[in-house]
Amino acid sequence: MTMNQQLKQGNYITQAWLVILLALLYGSALAGVHVGLSDRIEHNKRNEIYSQIPNLVPDAVQEKTQEKTVQGLDGKTTIVYQACDAKGQCIGWVLRGSGQGFADRIELLVGIDPTLSSITGMYVLDQKETPGLGNYITDPERFQNQFATKKIDPPLVVVKSDPDPQHEILAITGATISSESVSDTVNKTIANLKQPILDLNR
Repeated sequence: MTMNQQLKQGNYITQAWLVILLALLYGSALAGVHVGLSDRIEHNKRNEIYSQIPNLVPDAVQEKTQEKTVQGLDGKTTIVYQACDAKGQCIGWVLRGSGQGFADRIELLVGIDPTLSSITGMYVLDQKETPGLGNYITDPERFQNQFATKKIDPPLVVVKSDPDPQHEILAITGATISSESVSDTVNKTIANLKQPILDLNR
């Protein structure tokens, strides 16, 4: 190996270690920022959840909402929101769920009636879907409003035309995967938490 080759090899090794060191430093910095802001992020998300409860369960009063802790059928403990009217009577539930979208995780809220037989509303809490396509899952007129009044059984199905008003959701043009991800997440969230919520009422 010539002197030039040895120098080049040494430079490559030095550059490789520099890249690794910088990656570790930036990764640590990002992790620190995330940990530092996680409480604030969760606090803001909680405020957003409460602000949406009257939209997800008609006639619900935000201040009368009660948080209930249940264990889903998946074995995980989670909070569900008991939506109440001005007199404090339970008029529905709001569930928080998440699932894999086309680009990243999708977080959503789904409102259901007190008998747990029909959906009263759906709201996308967080998403990173493709702008101008998949991110239309956040549009009430184009997508979200379809979920209100849909029956829980049978599970929701996404179609590309002429949806059945009982249990079918019209996909967003060019974003079928994102549409299906939301519907699947709604189905799975309800299936996971329906029985534990019914058990609360016994």
